[in-house]
Amino acid sequence: MRKKWIGAALLTLALGGGFYFIWDRIDFSHQKEEVIVENFEEEMQEDLLLYGININELDVVEGIVGKNQTLSTLLAPFNVPYQIIDEIARKSKDIFDVRKIAFNKKFTVLTGRDSSQAQFFIYEPNPSEYVVFKLNEVEIYKEEKPVELRKVELGGEIDHSLSVNMSQLGITNDLIDQFADLYGWYVDFQKLQKGDKFKVVYHEKVVEGNVVGITDIEAAYFEHKGESYHAIPFEQNGETSFFDQEGNSFKKAFLRDPLKYTRISSRYNLNRYHPVQKRYKPHLGTDYAAPTGTEIRTVGDGTVVEARYTSANGNYVKIKHNGTYTTQYLHMSKIASGMKPGARVKQGQVIGYVGATGLATGPHLCFRFWKNGKQVDWLQEKIPPSDPILPANRMAFDQVKFDKLQLLANIPISYPADKLVAEN
Repeated sequence: MRKKWIGAALLTLALGGGFYFIWDRIDFSHQKEEVIVENFEEEMQEDLLLYGININELDVVEGIVGKNQTLSTLLAPFNVPYQIIDEIARKSKDIFDVRKIAFNKKFTVLTGRDSSQAQFFIYEPNPSEYVVFKLNEVEIYKEEKPVELRKVELGGEIDHSLSVNMSQLGITNDLIDQFADLYGWYVDFQKLQKGDKFKVVYHEKVVEGNVVGITDIEAAYFEHKGESYHAIPFEQNGETSFFDQEGNSFKKAFLRDPLKYTRISSRYNLNRYHPVQKRYKPHLGTDYAAPTGTEIRTVGDGTVVEARYTSANGNYVKIKHNGTYTTQYLHMSKIASGMKPGARVKQGQVIGYVGATGLATGPHLCFRFWKNGKQVDWLQEKIPPSDPILPANRMAFDQVKFDKLQLLANIPISYPADKLVAEN
């Protein structure tokens, strides 16, 4: 009997223990399942990124730099120790000099939600870039925002001037300058006629929905006095240049003008009345009217032979381009840094700024041009072009030409508003 009781008791305990174990497993499994669900929900929570930084656990403060504000004054309200600010300023010089933090630029501060001390300071020097200052680790890096390229195709008719009519279509001054440089050797923009037409293809650079810049011209067309000029881009010898339909290069050894698109106020004249000296004397240069401070660029590659001041010429720079050609730029308000005898310059490089120094009645550039040691009329000089399309590239060029001609032909002309009103 004793053995039977013990056996029954053991069976009961075993069963009881078994039931307890099962209940315990069911309860534990239930708890474990809840934990798994909670973890899954946490994993499903997406990171909220700002400037590439996860800000799920951060507070965001945005602001605009005020007058005379510095990195130190901007971070002062966010409990950043001066030692860290000083270290950041020293370490960031090669990436972004904090002394260049400018008025009216956007900045962002990221702080922990349980602390008012800044962890990140982000500064936007321009609409397409930002600089991140990681304050806890004293780390600095610069990033670019994603840029979208948006194709623009525009066409218009001249009824006033190239700059006015292009501006009416929303074309920027920079693109107008590119267009004028491209066609400068083909068209005298001082003598345009009503009814001349233009077309241009380029891309706008868009960041966060805002246009922050443009690409260079990708194809162009100009009709002057009934004659058509197509500018077709093609890469040859590792450089992309523009060519006409016959494959002749638009590019020449010199830019057409030493200033970006502007007005010629006085031409080469062997019997001009000098406005300062009050007598007739030859004017062996070409005068370009422009505001004080306008950038002056060298029309071609060369070597500076003079960069100084004289009482007649004012501040000036003289450049030898080769054994045939030399140019001179007079009456500058200021000579650009680095311009000294022996310095090499590249076509389009800024060498000084328009002024009225020397014998000048107002701000302008007097541009002089020597050929074989003799001053000649720059506007009448025939400058040889760069190499045409090479025979080996002719088939590839013809395909590009076909595509670009079709593209340009399909761009409609936007006529001046007064013409549309008259026609209606």
